Amino acid sequence: MVEARWNGQLVARSDDTVLVEGNHYFPADAVDAALLRPSDTTTICPWKGVALYHSLHVDGADNIDSAWYYPEPKPEAETIRGRIAFWKGVTVS
Repeated sequence: MVEARWNGQLVARSDDTVLVEGNHYFPADAVDAALLRPSDTTTICPWKGVALYHSLHVDGADNIDSAWYYPEPKPEAETIRGRIAFWKGVTVS
């Protein structure tokens, strides 16, 4: 079982993550959607495609752009469609 935590809060938990480039991608339904806030940030990965971001909001604190996902991944990255990964101090173990 893999868990993601930030600011003392369980953010995601699943036994079905996909590990890509050292990051665990959680199924979207394994993430506590109540903690996510939309972001306007986007980035481009040459082989995965365009990433969109969420910020985490826990106990009044915000972790800006700490979650990302690929809504339309390139064919090489199809295994991460519908999945969310974390960084910026989010502990994944």
